[in-house]
Amino acid sequence: MPAREHETVHPARTAAYLFAILFLGWLMLTSSFDRQELAAGVLISGALSLALQKRYRELGLPPIGIKRIAWSFAYIAVLFKEIVVANIDVAYRVIHPKMPIKPGIVVIRTELKQDIAKMILANSITLTPGTFTLDILDDRILIHWINVRTVDTEEATRMIGERFERYLRVIFA
Repeated sequence: MPAREHETVHPARTAAYLFAILFLGWLMLTSSFDRQELAAGVLISGALSLALQKRYRELGLPPIGIKRIAWSFAYIAVLFKEIVVANIDVAYRVIHPKMPIKPGIVVIRTELKQDIAKMILANSITLTPGTFTLDILDDRILIHWINVRTVDTEEATRMIGERFERYLRVIFA
């Protein structure tokens, strides 16, 4: 999906943001401020950002910007929180067999248009224990849910997908 006409994707800007993201990742992985480590990180991040910026634009991904980066970090925090909460819920159900388990398949709807955004939503749902994405069909996502609380599409969408989709709508706008 090409970038919108009002959002021009400048190659140098994309490369600069990719460099910043890659170098930050390098710093987090190495946990070192040694000159040799920093030099290697700058060289590798620079080479990768120059090589990947063209491919990034070809994929039709939205232009990288401070707002999208901030929303992406918020999304990762929400995803991590939801994974922890779902893990605790499933572990509690395993430990206490009297907890209700009512497995089934529900359908949720998404307003996301880009395939990659839908894929990220589906994978995020699958990463939270107790839910598993089975298929994506246009604007519908089929999900296996460990404890079906509703079969109403709108309510299931609110309970399962909306917590992730509100961030993805901004990131992929």
